[in-house]
Amino acid sequence: MTEVLTPDVCIVGAGSAGLVVAAGAAQLGLGVVLVERAEMGGDCLNVGCVPSKALIAAARAAQAQRSGAAFGIEPVEPRVDFAKVMDHVAGVIAAIAPNDSVARFEGLGVRVLKEEARFVGRTELQAGPHRIRSKRIVLATGSRPTAPPIPGLADAPYLTNETIFANRTLPAHLIIIGGGPIGLEMAQAHRRLGARVTVLEAASFLAKDDPELAAVVLSHLHAEGVDLRDHIKIAGVERTADGIAVILDGGERLNGSHLLVAAGRAPIIEALDLDTAGVAYTKRGITVDRGLRTSNRNIWAIGDCNGLYAFTHMAGYEASLFIRGALFRAPAKLDAAIVPWATYTDPELAQVGLSESEARRQHGEAIRVLRWKMAENDRAQTERETDGLVKVITDSRGRVLGAGIVAPHAGELIQPWCLALSKRLKIAAMASFVPPYPTLGEASKRAAGSYFTETLFGPRTRGLVRFLARLPVW
Repeated sequence: MTEVLTPDVCIVGAGSAGLVVAAGAAQLGLGVVLVERAEMGGDCLNVGCVPSKALIAAARAAQAQRSGAAFGIEPVEPRVDFAKVMDHVAGVIAAIAPNDSVARFEGLGVRVLKEEARFVGRTELQAGPHRIRSKRIVLATGSRPTAPPIPGLADAPYLTNETIFANRTLPAHLIIIGGGPIGLEMAQAHRRLGARVTVLEAASFLAKDDPELAAVVLSHLHAEGVDLRDHIKIAGVERTADGIAVILDGGERLNGSHLLVAAGRAPIIEALDLDTAGVAYTKRGITVDRGLRTSNRNIWAIGDCNGLYAFTHMAGYEASLFIRGALFRAPAKLDAAIVPWATYTDPELAQVGLSESEARRQHGEAIRVLRWKMAENDRAQTERETDGLVKVITDSRGRVLGAGIVAPHAGELIQPWCLALSKRLKIAAMASFVPPYPTLGEASKRAAGSYFTETLFGPRTRGLVRFLARLPVW
């Protein structure tokens, strides 16, 4: 028999975005139904951010054994038990999983349905034997990896982010198609763990990042032995007795033991029957306004499924906008200017706001570009990690337009600049804080302070100080 449910909020998808809405709405005392057809925690917990960063941490530990010479410590080649490395990855997932579990959310008062949902009306969903009617429906169904239309690829064994963390055999030669953040993170991690790695990219590596900053990352990967090939056209892929072969345009044949495809993502929306609910969508995702509302005023789409920003932190941000706008009826509009992103290679690369090229397109030549090299940072010198820089873009009045950092822990170091963008701060605010010494964060203050160097130490200021020095001490 069909059970009819009438919650205040119905959420489809228990990934990062859906779980934030479910927890928030339930703790506000609302009736909440959460529908999830697969694993709680979604992509991020199970096959995305969490396992990838756990693998990167293991790879960093291996690389540390090779990198001791500068400190007077004899380098050694680490002995890597790849199966145990993957046990570590699984253990990290297991440690975090209770936070996203059915038991936790049912404890908050959420009704969790492990079913697939589809619309049967403008405000009605069918989920297994359950008919759900709600005035507020949140779609948070996420995205999945896609594969480019390469001849033979569909018939070859290849990995994606959804399957690579189940692999327990160290690849002899891992070939990666896709030179974005996922491809390069996995390239460096597997190389450090002992695999030979080749990365093939149809365009430029890290194409969405500032080229000046991306070049530092690519230099490190080259130095570690990753074979990076950009502007490559792939003619085909074949299954072989030992794995796979990738045939390049021109005839070169690359033989690999494993193939990872990291070349794009698509929204998971096909099973929802959006047309029945009058929800507009494209191949990129569900169409939303700045308040994340769809063409059906009772339905919102947040997270990867709307095609805006495929970042876990943006899923949480968009979930908070729904809570603020739909539940508190307060102004809540997505602000694209404050969107940060990070690539967790070593060194890390993080950006927020406009890049230099974007700022020039929007503001012309009336911008200032500020740089501070990590080689001039004392903590970076003590750590022997001096490659990289802080790069900040301001307008002619000193308003911060964007910032990028390539350095160890750049994902942490970018956060004050995220605050500067979200609060519309000027560069003076970033130059006036007092960081502890010695820290990598001092580089951000020094970059900000360089905005005033010419004025502070210019002829007019020097003349003023000489004049004041002749006056009686007061």
